[in-house]
Order: sequence, then C-alpha cells, then structure tokens
Amino acid sequence: MSRRLLLGIDDGTSAVKATLFDLDLRAVATTTRRITTTHPAPGLVEQDPLAVLGAVVDVVAELVAGDHGDVVACGLDHQGESVLAWDAETGAPLTPIHVWQDKRAQTVLDRLRSAGLAGDIEERSGLPLDPYFSAGKLAWLLENDASVDAARAKGTLRMGTVDAFLSDRLGAGFATDPSTASRTQLQAGDGIGWDASLTAAFGVPTDVLPTVHETAGALGELRAPSWPAPISLTARVCDQQAALAGAGCVVPGRVKATYGTGVFVLAHVGTEPPAAGGGLLPTVAWTIAGRTEYALDGGVFTAGALLEWLSGTLGLAPDPPALSALAATVFDSGGVRVLPALAGLGAPWWEADARGVIAGLTAGSTPAHIARAAIEAITWRVADIVALVGQRAPVGVLRIDGGLTAAALLPQMQADVLGVPVQRSEPDATVLGAAMLAGVGAGLFPSLAQAAERLPAGELVHPQTADALRAASHQRWRKFVSAAAELG
Repeated sequence: MSRRLLLGIDDGTSAVKATLFDLDLRAVATTTRRITTTHPAPGLVEQDPLAVLGAVVDVVAELVAGDHGDVVACGLDHQGESVLAWDAETGAPLTPIHVWQDKRAQTVLDRLRSAGLAGDIEERSGLPLDPYFSAGKLAWLLENDASVDAARAKGTLRMGTVDAFLSDRLGAGFATDPSTASRTQLQAGDGIGWDASLTAAFGVPTDVLPTVHETAGALGELRAPSWPAPISLTARVCDQQAALAGAGCVVPGRVKATYGTGVFVLAHVGTEPPAAGGGLLPTVAWTIAGRTEYALDGGVFTAGALLEWLSGTLGLAPDPPALSALAATVFDSGGVRVLPALAGLGAPWWEADARGVIAGLTAGSTPAHIARAAIEAITWRVADIVALVGQRAPVGVLRIDGGLTAAALLPQMQADVLGVPVQRSEPDATVLGAAMLAGVGAGLFPSLAQAAERLPAGELVHPQTADALRAASHQRWRKFVSAAAELG
C-alpha cells in the first residue's frame, strides 16, 4: 500500500514552493519556482498573477509525477496582504498582483485620515492605517483601474488575496480564511468574516470579496490539466500563520520569527482576541472546528530583500549567501549603520514613508562592513519587536526559520542582541505548517498541538554578549532609527 502524503504549497513573495511530507512530518520531496517581482515606479511592487498560478501548477505537477505515494491532503499558504482583481466569467486577471510592499494605496489612506476615519478603522480592525494591508490596495484598484470598474459594472468582478485567486482558478471555489481576512483590515479584530463598517469605510463591496471559510477542513478540490487527479484542499492559511504552526508555536507563549523577504514575528496568545497597541498587531492565527486562536504580529518589511538589493543592485556579493559569508569576515561593522527600510518601517514605528539608509561610512569602510551592518540591522529590528512582545509576556526562547537562518552568523547575532536563546525550527516552517494544518483538516491528526509533537527539537543558540553592552547598543540603535527614519 502506498504511503499517505501531505502536500504543502507555499506562495511566497520570492518563490512558490511545494513539499510532500509523510505523516511523521518528514519531507519526502520538494521543488521551487522563482517568482519575478517588478517595480514599475518607486513604491510600486507587482507580480504577474498568471506566472504565480503557473508556478503553483508546475511545482505540484512535478511532485505528483514522482512515485512518492498518495497525496491525501493539501494545504495552501500565501503571501498575506497582496491583492489582485480578476473576472468571474473568464478567470482572467484584470490587474497585476499588488504585493504587500506596494505603497500606492497611501493616497487612499491619507484621504480616510483627513476625513477623520482613522481612529474608527484602527479601533475596529486593530490595525493601523498603512498601505501594507489589503483594504487600501483594494480601494485603490476600485477607484483607479478602468478594467476593475468595467467588471464591476458588468457584475463579473472578483477581488481578493492571492489564495482566493488560486483557489478560484484551480477549482476549490472563491474563498479565503480568517487568518487572511484578519490581514486585510476588512475583518473586525474580534470577529470572523467581512465587517460591514470597515468595508463601507474603504468603499469595498462585499459582493466582490471571497467567502471566509475556516482555515482547516474540507475546502474543496484543486485540479489542473497537468495533474493526474484532483487534490483535496484541507487547509488555506496566511503564510506567517502557517510558519507559526510549522515552528511549533501552537500554544500560548511561544514566539517565532520567519526570515524571508521580510521578517515577521508572531506570538501565539490563545483564544481571546488580543488588544492592539504598542506597535504590535492582533491577528487570527487559525480557525479550526469553530475554535479561533490568535497571535500578536510585528513585521520587518525589509530583510532578505535588503540582502538581495545589496548583492544584486549594488553588487557587493554574487548573492545573499555570499553576502552573509562576506559579513562573517569582519569582527564588527566598523561603525557602519543600515536602516532596512526599502519598503518603509513596520512595527513598532509604522512609518510608511521611511527610506533605507546606509550611514557611518568612512574611507576605511568595505563591502564586508556594509554587509555585516545590514545583517545586524535586521536582528535589531527583530529585537525591537520581541521587546514589545516581552512587555506582555516573557519571551524565553525565539524560534527562528527561513532562508536567512541557514548560516551561523544571523542566529548568533540575533541571540546576542535579544539576550535570550534562539532555536532553529525547520528552515521551511511555512510550507511545513501548511501541510500540518492540512493534516488536521483531513482528520489525520487529532489536533494541531498533537501534530506539533512530531516536530524535531531545533538547535539552541545562546547569547554571548553581556547585558550592559547589549542595553547600550540597543539604545544607540533606537536613536539611529529615529534619526534615519526622518530622512524619508
């Protein structure tokens, strides 16, 4: 008898990945397709919806063509707040994907703020007015895109996050889940589903939005001509919440940081909606069998994207891994400072107009010093967020995952600036979490907590910096951020 397998599909910002796992959550096979992101003008960040759809179809086709076993459940995670519009009749995209880093919705948000609506929106949704979230992007498309306007008049407009587009085009229906809806700013912080007052404030009609289903369960079937058979979709989730599950943060008090294009810190807080405040965002972790669990979130919008830019655009190294290796050749940054704000500053500042800064250069500064300063800056940005989490509950260990954690330098630097151990989770915790949730949705695991018991214990990296030195360094860092952010 063929072994039963779980399929995780991760629509990330830089790549689409699919991985098959056995029921002990061991990876059996994996494949990836890179996704091209374009920047048509400053502040605009786009992807081709058909390229993303094609990448999903291709990675799954490659995996199921192998003689690995029977795929009995599939989980789909996606890049959170990114949105697009498409036609209900033809399925054709009407717009590019406006990626979560896109800033063009700022004009919409400025108008809402001028109209005195910011306070009500932020109180109701738990989220600050920022172009990062989906609602402003959707409102911008409705107001500015002629094809969207025409489809709306014709009654064929569909809009939403990328998971809803992929589900719709692959046959599982026009739907999303509460974890994703909580990132749109159109779902109330203490509710599930679209909130009438929020959709009205942004001018987004609910009839063009996907249905909000539970995160895990019988969610339909995915199918494509190149696949030999339909695949049961049993989980659909936002990427960072998938990583929360994949890092084993399935009970209150556990905290993870996923290092990818950005870094996103999430802390599991239980079944009561957390209060907003202090720069942290309340968010739904997942809803399963009528039970909703919550998290607090803090985002660093530029991390891997900074290393890509330094290596690719500035040419400091052939690629980000080589940049990390270059950074390890010097003992410190030589006084160089970097503000990683190529897409604005997220938590706890929420300065959408902030720009990236490289400062402290001298004639003796080298590419290695800049590289080390960049990695150090990423770890300090994470430390800022973990410090906020720690004000609500002690953080004893930070679980880390993602490509940037593969080399030794970043985990050690992160432990040093935090003053607490970091624990490496599975590097691909996001796609693993999607598969874990799929297993729960298919009834293969009694609960997510019991699924997480199958995860291996990760390596602990302990801090090596004295507390007094760390505190002084953190104070200098925060002064630098405050001054550098004003340059935007």
